[in-house]
Amino acid sequence: MSFEVTKSCPDTWARAGMLTTPHGAVSTPAFAPVGTQATVKSLTPHELTSLGATIVLSNTYHLYLRPGIEVIEKMGGLHRFMGWPGPLLTDSGGFQVFSLAHLHRLSDEGVLFRSHIDGTEHFLSPELCIQLQEKIGADIIMALDVCPPYSDDLDTVKKAMERTHHWAQRCHANHKREDQALYGIVQGGVFMELRRHSVNALTCMGFDGYAIGGLSLGEPKETMNAIVEGTVALLPEDKPRYLMGVGSPEDLFEGVSRGIDIFDSALPTRIARNGGLFTAKGRITIRNACYKDYDEPIEIGCDCYACQNFSAAYIHHLFKCEELLAYRLATIHNLRFVLRLMDEMRKHITDGSFLAFKESFLANYEPANEEIRLVQKEKWLKAQGKKFNESF
Repeated sequence: MSFEVTKSCPDTWARAGMLTTPHGAVSTPAFAPVGTQATVKSLTPHELTSLGATIVLSNTYHLYLRPGIEVIEKMGGLHRFMGWPGPLLTDSGGFQVFSLAHLHRLSDEGVLFRSHIDGTEHFLSPELCIQLQEKIGADIIMALDVCPPYSDDLDTVKKAMERTHHWAQRCHANHKREDQALYGIVQGGVFMELRRHSVNALTCMGFDGYAIGGLSLGEPKETMNAIVEGTVALLPEDKPRYLMGVGSPEDLFEGVSRGIDIFDSALPTRIARNGGLFTAKGRITIRNACYKDYDEPIEIGCDCYACQNFSAAYIHHLFKCEELLAYRLATIHNLRFVLRLMDEMRKHITDGSFLAFKESFLANYEPANEEIRLVQKEKWLKAQGKKFNESF
């Protein structure tokens, strides 16, 4: 496992690099499509490769519940189980556990939680979190952390951060596999003094990389960007920096310009399944009536399979009929859009023109309305907790 910064961009903190893993290299900055349950919804590993994906994220919490870590281990590890030959990253599952606030009880020892699938009780400790991820066999694994809601006050967030550090120390002490990189997760909410303390605590432990967690949870984007900038300034320059849960085009630009190397988010695939498609001018809703007889691709000039072979009118028709192909084509388009964008960012960092590229893109791109975005984010977070009750 190694990481090398190959180029830094003048006028910003943007940087290009190479992350080398036992299952291949990842050019950074990079975006990891989310394959929560050992699959990026509706796509094959071959399709992911053709779209330009070099690393995929999966989730320990979900795999622990289904199919069970023993099954994955018996099948030769997650790479073989899901047929993905490239680098894999597994999240600890901390966010998933803590998003189900009414289904868990915290202590310094770990978290006792009820499955959102069948209500059975499980206990996840830092030691078990590492054991599970070592059995899964991902190239990059995450320490167990406490992810507090954006609405929590300073004292509550501080306690969560301190518990995160306590757990991080135990994760670090119990990590044995030398062919896996273990990343610590910086917490501290929107309080920069806590973020500073978190970075100091984690860097003293000597992790292989550092993630910034606890953002993109409903806070204003200006706040998120300020926290990212302040945190990155404190992180080691020779270690990868991973911003968790961020995937909208404008946020990717802001993260890259602040020195982030790795991103992941279910946003591109989730909105695709609901008919939201990325274009250079902003997000469109393909279900809208204006696309009923629109005899052009989703975006003229896009090199994805959907745009090269089908009209927007056809994809509109598929969504209206709720055909499965609609979700596949929309997912292909959105992931190709994001992965191509990351590729273009790397090229512009390398030739020193990243800032001009960023300004040109954002001048033409209209982000989702901020008020609507925050309302939708709040609804989505609440929905995660409701899923358990709806299943009984």
